[in-house]
Amino acid sequence: MTPVLSYVALGANLGEAETTVRAAIAALGRLPGTQLVAASSLYRTAPLEVPEPQPDYINAVARLATTLTPHALLDELLALEARFGRVRPYRWAPRALDLDLLLYGDVVLDTPRLTLPHPRLHRRAFVLEPLLELDSFLEAPGLGPLSAWRARLSNQDVERLLPHPA
Repeated sequence: MTPVLSYVALGANLGEAETTVRAAIAALGRLPGTQLVAASSLYRTAPLEVPEPQPDYINAVARLATTLTPHALLDELLALEARFGRVRPYRWAPRALDLDLLLYGDVVLDTPRLTLPHPRLHRRAFVLEPLLELDSFLEAPGLGPLSAWRARLSNQDVERLLPHPA
């Protein structure tokens, strides 16, 4: 199978979040049939849509080349979250690690387990900023150029931290 370019968002706001996100980026490159092609800088953002005050998030996006199917990649991402201590006590809970499959090539998918492109990627500056750092001309099926969506989110602050070490 020919590898498919995929994008995964990473976020954490519990414990040593920067260390966790960097370690998770490295772990993505060790998934079966998967190569880490690039990783964005780290970004600090305030939590969105949360019911209670939480620490800021550290976010990034990784570009992968994978031979895994979309659902198999999702399974690997969920297993990786669990290895990093992710628990799901309630929706929008603080996270030791959150991994979201944003794009899988040009695949459009809507199943009970997985929607591609990610249904909220165009509404979140903390996703679009690192995603566009990796590819400023990136388009998503059904959404078009993602840079146009980022321009609409000027009210969401995103602070770029240090670039991800190569």
